[in-house]
Amino acid sequence: MTLEQRISKETITDFFVDLQARICRALAEADGVGQFREDAWERPGGGGGRSRTLADGAVIEKGGVGFSAVHGEATEATLRALDLTNQEETPSFYATGVSIVLHPRNPMVPIIHMNVRYFELSTGHSWFGGGIDLTPHYVVAEDARWFHQQLKAVCDRHNADYHPRFKTWADDYFFIPHRQETRGIGGIFFDYLKPADAVHKADLFAFVQDVGNAFAPIYTHFMHQNRDLPFGEREKQWQLLRRGRYVEFNLVWDRGTKFGLETNGRTESILMSMPPQANWTYDFRPEPGSREEQTLNLLKKGIDWV
Repeated sequence: MTLEQRISKETITDFFVDLQARICRALAEADGVGQFREDAWERPGGGGGRSRTLADGAVIEKGGVGFSAVHGEATEATLRALDLTNQEETPSFYATGVSIVLHPRNPMVPIIHMNVRYFELSTGHSWFGGGIDLTPHYVVAEDARWFHQQLKAVCDRHNADYHPRFKTWADDYFFIPHRQETRGIGGIFFDYLKPADAVHKADLFAFVQDVGNAFAPIYTHFMHQNRDLPFGEREKQWQLLRRGRYVEFNLVWDRGTKFGLETNGRTESILMSMPPQANWTYDFRPEPGSREEQTLNLLKKGIDWV
């Protein structure tokens, strides 16, 4: 059996199961107070998953680390999304992955999101997707550089073109058009990574594994570094406004959220990314020269942090 043949959906699923467990252990240890609660669920059409959530931790106010492995007949909405509506027969699909969103208690600790996933059809099509992006409530240049350097190092171990390509993809994807601002400072985002002449499935899987394995060290770094930084009511109110922007992106623009809801996915797991509280203030304008204004000025595409 060749290496390519050994990279089966079962092999990939097993990695994602283990990844979820390892990330939850690392986050609970770094938090020191919060513990994950597991909610196992089944999908009526086939498969299921387990959503692990943490609330009221010392650092993490609300967070979720979800795993899923679902299968069944591809719906019309699925085929439209994949531009595969011209199939003679309706194919079956298998999809598995890990998705994470963490909302911290301290406004000086950033929000983070990660998703790594694998999808295959009975037609023989298969691909990987995913990425990691960071949403600081206050953008600190030193932290932004460090974050992007970690992701560049992951990408560069596999392909020198990955980081510039996937960093631009993240800038474009995590953008709120009706606000004309990015959701945060970006990161990397990729989708429909398929085996090709020079890139084998094993190579793509190794890259996705590295992305998943990078998550816990990156975020626990910010947890330890920023958890005890001082803040007051002004910073807390700003945090709630930034969470509001996060909600706007996820509900209005995020393809994954909309696709999940449109295809009758599990609502609780899909909306696990929502913060515990968020605010909207009519026509809010930050004080000139303030840290809030400085942050808004850095929520733009194309900033070269490395």
